[in-house]
Amino acid sequence: MKDFVSVVTERRSANKFNKGIAIEDKELNEIFELVKYAPSSFNLQHTHYIVVRDEELKQQVYEAANKQYKIQTASAVILVLGHMDAHLNAAEINEGLLNLGVINKQEFDFTVSSVQQFYEERGEAFKQDEAIRNANLSAMLFMLAAKEKGWDSSPMIGFDPEAIKTLLNVPDRYVPALLIAIGKEDTSSRRIRGYRKPVGEFVSFERF
Repeated sequence: MKDFVSVVTERRSANKFNKGIAIEDKELNEIFELVKYAPSSFNLQHTHYIVVRDEELKQQVYEAANKQYKIQTASAVILVLGHMDAHLNAAEINEGLLNLGVINKQEFDFTVSSVQQFYEERGEAFKQDEAIRNANLSAMLFMLAAKEKGWDSSPMIGFDPEAIKTLLNVPDRYVPALLIAIGKEDTSSRRIRGYRKPVGEFVSFERF
Protein backbone atom coordinates (compact mmCIF):
# COMPACT_ATOMS: atom_id res chain seq x y z
CA MET A 1 0.00 0.00 0.00
CA LYS A 2 1.40 3.38 -1.03
CA ASP A 3 1.51 6.28 1.39
CA PHE A 4 -0.48 9.38 0.44
CA VAL A 5 2.55 11.47 -0.57
CA SER A 6 3.71 8.72 -2.93
CA VAL A 7 0.24 8.39 -4.47
CA VAL A 8 0.07 12.13 -5.15
CA THR A 9 3.61 12.57 -6.47
CA GLU A 10 3.68 9.38 -8.55
CA ARG A 11 0.31 9.92 -10.21
CA ARG A 12 0.87 10.96 -13.82
CA SER A 13 -1.50 11.51 -16.73
CA ALA A 14 -0.60 8.50 -18.83
CA ASN A 15 -0.57 9.02 -22.60
CA LYS A 16 0.03 5.38 -23.47
CA PHE A 17 -0.92 2.12 -21.78
CA ASN A 18 0.30 -1.45 -22.06
CA LYS A 19 -2.11 -3.30 -24.34
CA GLY A 20 -4.14 -6.31 -23.37
CA ILE A 21 -4.34 -5.76 -19.60
CA ALA A 22 -7.81 -6.38 -18.19
CA ILE A 23 -9.23 -4.55 -15.21
CA GLU A 24 -11.71 -6.76 -13.38
CA ASP A 25 -14.95 -5.84 -11.63
CA LYS A 26 -13.39 -6.57 -8.25
CA GLU A 27 -10.60 -4.05 -8.78
CA LEU A 28 -12.95 -1.39 -10.08
CA ASN A 29 -15.36 -1.92 -7.21
CA GLU A 30 -12.53 -1.54 -4.68
CA ILE A 31 -11.69 1.82 -6.25
CA PHE A 32 -15.32 2.94 -6.29
CA GLU A 33 -15.75 1.91 -2.64
CA LEU A 34 -13.21 4.65 -1.86
CA VAL A 35 -14.61 7.10 -4.40
CA LYS A 36 -17.99 7.15 -2.68
CA TYR A 37 -16.36 9.17 0.12
CA ALA A 38 -15.64 12.10 -2.21
CA PRO A 39 -17.07 15.43 -1.05
CA SER A 40 -20.18 16.75 -2.76
CA SER A 41 -22.40 19.76 -2.21
CA PHE A 42 -24.98 18.99 0.48
CA ASN A 43 -23.87 15.34 0.20
CA LEU A 44 -26.00 15.07 -2.94
CA GLN A 45 -23.46 12.79 -4.64
CA HIS A 46 -24.03 14.16 -8.13
CA THR A 47 -21.57 11.84 -9.87
CA HIS A 48 -22.29 8.79 -12.02
CA TYR A 49 -19.64 6.69 -13.77
CA ILE A 50 -19.97 4.61 -16.93
CA VAL A 51 -17.16 2.06 -17.32
CA VAL A 52 -16.49 0.94 -20.88
CA ARG A 53 -14.38 -2.18 -21.39
CA ASP A 54 -16.04 -3.79 -24.42
CA GLU A 55 -13.54 -3.38 -27.25
CA GLU A 56 -16.11 -2.59 -29.93
CA LEU A 57 -17.78 0.04 -27.75
CA LYS A 58 -14.40 1.40 -26.68
CA GLN A 59 -13.54 1.85 -30.36
CA GLN A 60 -16.66 3.96 -30.79
CA VAL A 61 -15.69 6.07 -27.79
CA TYR A 62 -12.26 6.45 -29.41
CA GLU A 63 -13.93 7.82 -32.55
CA ALA A 64 -15.99 10.30 -30.49
CA ALA A 65 -12.90 11.36 -28.54
CA ASN A 66 -10.84 12.68 -31.44
CA LYS A 67 -9.16 9.30 -31.94
CA GLN A 68 -6.88 9.64 -28.92
CA TYR A 69 -4.60 6.62 -28.95
CA LYS A 70 -4.62 6.17 -25.18
CA ILE A 71 -8.22 4.97 -25.37
CA GLN A 72 -7.26 2.09 -27.64
CA THR A 73 -4.56 0.86 -25.26
CA ALA A 74 -6.42 1.52 -21.98
CA SER A 75 -7.93 -1.29 -19.95
CA ALA A 76 -11.11 0.78 -19.70
CA VAL A 77 -12.35 4.23 -20.52
CA ILE A 78 -14.70 5.80 -18.00
CA LEU A 79 -17.22 8.56 -18.59
CA VAL A 80 -17.71 10.77 -15.53
CA LEU A 81 -21.14 12.38 -15.38
CA GLY A 82 -22.71 15.00 -13.15
CA HIS A 83 -26.44 14.98 -12.41
CA MET A 84 -28.12 18.35 -12.90
CA ASP A 85 -31.11 17.31 -10.78
CA ALA A 86 -29.21 15.80 -7.86
CA HIS A 87 -30.93 18.26 -5.53
CA LEU A 88 -34.22 16.46 -6.16
CA ASN A 89 -32.73 13.47 -4.32
CA ALA A 90 -32.24 15.44 -1.09
CA ALA A 91 -35.04 13.55 0.66
CA GLU A 92 -33.67 10.14 -0.32
CA ILE A 93 -30.14 11.13 0.74
CA ASN A 94 -31.25 12.40 4.17
CA GLU A 95 -33.87 9.76 4.91
CA GLY A 96 -31.37 7.56 6.73
CA LEU A 97 -30.53 10.35 9.17
CA LEU A 98 -34.23 10.79 9.87
CA ASN A 99 -34.81 7.08 10.42
CA LEU A 100 -31.82 6.86 12.76
CA GLY A 101 -33.07 9.79 14.80
CA VAL A 102 -30.04 11.94 13.98
CA ILE A 103 -32.43 14.63 12.73
CA ASN A 104 -36.12 15.07 13.50
CA LYS A 105 -38.93 15.47 10.97
CA GLN A 106 -38.83 19.26 11.16
CA GLU A 107 -35.08 19.30 10.49
CA PHE A 108 -35.52 16.80 7.67
CA ASP A 109 -38.23 18.85 5.98
CA PHE A 110 -36.20 22.04 6.34
CA THR A 111 -33.08 20.43 4.89
CA VAL A 112 -34.89 19.01 1.88
CA SER A 113 -36.80 22.20 1.07
CA SER A 114 -33.82 24.51 1.58
CA VAL A 115 -31.49 22.40 -0.59
CA GLN A 116 -34.03 22.18 -3.39
CA GLN A 117 -34.77 25.91 -3.17
CA PHE A 118 -31.04 26.68 -3.23
CA TYR A 119 -30.67 25.00 -6.62
CA GLU A 120 -33.96 26.07 -8.18
CA GLU A 121 -33.40 29.75 -7.37
CA ARG A 122 -30.03 29.71 -9.12
CA GLY A 123 -31.24 28.22 -12.38
CA GLU A 124 -30.01 25.88 -15.08
CA ALA A 125 -26.52 27.32 -15.55
CA PHE A 126 -25.79 26.86 -11.85
CA LYS A 127 -27.14 23.31 -11.89
CA GLN A 128 -24.82 22.47 -14.78
CA ASP A 129 -21.84 24.10 -13.08
CA GLU A 130 -22.60 22.15 -9.91
CA ALA A 131 -22.95 18.89 -11.82
CA ILE A 132 -19.52 19.34 -13.41
CA ARG A 133 -17.89 20.75 -10.27
CA ASN A 134 -18.97 17.83 -8.10
CA ALA A 135 -18.19 15.24 -10.79
CA ASN A 136 -14.66 16.62 -11.01
CA LEU A 137 -14.18 16.39 -7.24
CA SER A 138 -15.17 12.73 -7.44
CA ALA A 139 -13.03 12.08 -10.52
CA MET A 140 -9.88 13.36 -8.81
CA LEU A 141 -10.44 10.95 -5.95
CA PHE A 142 -10.99 8.16 -8.48
CA MET A 143 -7.60 8.80 -10.07
CA LEU A 144 -5.85 8.88 -6.69
CA ALA A 145 -7.60 5.72 -5.52
CA ALA A 146 -6.70 4.00 -8.78
CA LYS A 147 -3.05 4.97 -8.38
CA GLU A 148 -3.00 3.66 -4.81
CA LYS A 149 -4.12 0.30 -6.21
CA GLY A 150 -1.47 0.26 -8.93
CA TRP A 151 -3.47 1.64 -11.85
CA ASP A 152 -2.55 4.59 -14.02
CA SER A 153 -5.02 7.01 -15.55
CA SER A 154 -5.48 10.05 -17.72
CA PRO A 155 -8.27 12.63 -17.53
CA MET A 156 -9.57 13.70 -20.93
CA ILE A 157 -11.79 16.55 -22.11
CA GLY A 158 -11.21 16.18 -25.85
CA PHE A 159 -14.43 14.47 -26.88
CA ASP A 160 -17.82 15.20 -28.43
CA PRO A 161 -20.18 15.21 -25.43
CA GLU A 162 -23.35 14.77 -27.47
CA ALA A 163 -21.91 11.86 -29.43
CA ILE A 164 -20.75 10.22 -26.19
CA LYS A 165 -24.15 10.74 -24.57
CA THR A 166 -25.91 9.11 -27.52
CA LEU A 167 -23.42 6.25 -27.68
CA LEU A 168 -23.68 5.40 -23.98
CA ASN A 169 -27.41 6.12 -23.52
CA VAL A 170 -26.83 8.96 -21.07
CA PRO A 171 -30.07 10.51 -19.72
CA ASP A 172 -30.73 14.14 -20.61
CA ARG A 173 -30.12 15.58 -17.15
CA TYR A 174 -26.63 14.13 -16.84
CA VAL A 175 -23.69 16.24 -18.03
CA PRO A 176 -20.42 14.68 -19.26
CA ALA A 177 -17.62 16.21 -17.16
CA LEU A 178 -14.65 14.23 -18.45
CA LEU A 179 -13.40 10.88 -19.63
CA ILE A 180 -10.80 8.89 -17.69
CA ALA A 181 -8.64 6.32 -19.43
CA ILE A 182 -7.31 3.71 -16.98
CA GLY A 183 -4.73 0.97 -17.36
CA LYS A 184 -1.08 0.17 -16.76
CA GLU A 185 1.11 2.92 -18.18
CA ASP A 186 3.59 2.09 -20.92
CA THR A 187 6.56 4.14 -19.71
CA SER A 188 8.84 3.35 -22.65
CA SER A 189 8.36 6.80 -24.18
CA ARG A 190 7.32 8.77 -21.11
CA ARG A 191 8.47 12.37 -21.07
CA ILE A 192 9.77 14.08 -17.96
CA ARG A 193 7.11 15.68 -15.80
CA GLY A 194 6.01 19.09 -17.01
CA TYR A 195 6.92 22.28 -15.18
CA ARG A 196 5.14 22.85 -11.89
CA LYS A 197 4.86 26.37 -10.52
CA PRO A 198 6.48 26.98 -7.14
CA VAL A 199 3.91 27.44 -4.36
CA GLY A 200 4.56 31.17 -4.15
CA GLU A 201 3.30 31.62 -7.71
CA PHE A 202 -0.13 30.09 -7.18
CA VAL A 203 -0.94 30.71 -3.53
CA SER A 204 -1.92 34.04 -1.99
CA PHE A 205 -2.80 34.65 1.65
CA GLU A 206 -5.69 36.89 2.68
CA ARG A 207 -5.93 38.63 -0.73
CA PHE A 208 -4.75 38.01 -4.28
